[in-house]
Amino acid sequence: MKYRRFGRTELQMPVFTCGGMRYQHKWSDVEPAEIPTDNQQNLEATIHRAFELGINHIETARGYGTSEMQLGWVLPKLPREKLIVQTKVSPAADPKDFLATFERSMRYLQLDYVDLFSIHGINTAELLEWTIREGGCLEAAQQLQRDGRVKHIGFSTHGTPAVINEAINTGEFDYVNLHWYFVNDFNWPCIENARDYDMGIFIISPNDKGGKLYAPPPKLERLCAPLSPMAFNNLYCLSRPDVHTLSIGAARPGDFDEHIQSLEYYDLAGEVVAPIEARLREEMVNTLGHDWVNHWHEDLPEWTETPNQLNILEILRLWTLAKSLDLVEFGKMRYNLLGNGGHWFPGTNAASFDAAQIRQMLDGHPFADRIPGILAEAHELLADKEVKRLSQS
Repeated sequence: MKYRRFGRTELQMPVFTCGGMRYQHKWSDVEPAEIPTDNQQNLEATIHRAFELGINHIETARGYGTSEMQLGWVLPKLPREKLIVQTKVSPAADPKDFLATFERSMRYLQLDYVDLFSIHGINTAELLEWTIREGGCLEAAQQLQRDGRVKHIGFSTHGTPAVINEAINTGEFDYVNLHWYFVNDFNWPCIENARDYDMGIFIISPNDKGGKLYAPPPKLERLCAPLSPMAFNNLYCLSRPDVHTLSIGAARPGDFDEHIQSLEYYDLAGEVVAPIEARLREEMVNTLGHDWVNHWHEDLPEWTETPNQLNILEILRLWTLAKSLDLVEFGKMRYNLLGNGGHWFPGTNAASFDAAQIRQMLDGHPFADRIPGILAEAHELLADKEVKRLSQS
């Protein structure tokens, strides 16, 4: 395993994290007796395999159903001083509710403290306000820190760059969990901002949200050779020293294998990635044109500013990837979450919109005339049955 300094926490963080949202029994709390023996055995085998590999960062959340309870049956049996345990609690309007949820997490985990404690899902201005206002959830978390119940405080986010940067600019957080990878690099300025505050950088779900890379289309496999798409994405992220760890949402012990193999190229990540990245971008340009690939995303309104909260940026991103790199199944997964996952997948899809209104709103944008037609095409290409967040399944 390779390790990186996790910002000002000074923790030596493995470059892969064992994320706790795939191996648990249920996405809702159940009585302990309802946990199947084989499920618990698989979870424990996964944790032990991670630990053997040097992946000593175990990350979970109160929102991950039975994950904390099941981890509480295995983590206390491992050497505590060698573990980095992280859990996450969503902000609440009343910090008493936030603290009560934290206490439930700790009872399930059966630990005296967690090394990393995240305020989970600062995705909107309102949730940020609940967090940072006087007497809010951040102050409550800081009291837990003074009490020795948590060592370091961070936040996780699916929010817009504006929300993410506002949270970073408070200077109060030690680390951030956010999205950034080859198929979605919009948060890079946020990473640079966090680096300036010496924050730890944790990348959320680079295999699933980074392109559904556990089931890549043949075209992507061909373009990424001799690496697998998953190995390419690992190295693409880790070639940036500002990125410290990538979450692996392992469902079974073998799910770590391909990631570990990619570390063969760790010291040459930049050299190995460069020709593959160039090939991918060349294919995108050959398919959609230089102007589109390099400029489509510029000066687009956020979903909060559009009629019916149409998420133009996300829809055009998914269309671009589907058309150029055959990431259609990934596009469908993400597209059909729009409007169905609350503030985790904000905005609406293009099932219904006023083309003339959108064209007028984009007046002056170089692709103003094309975008309404592309939105319609994206809906035809990607619309499928509604998808719900895993926690809603």
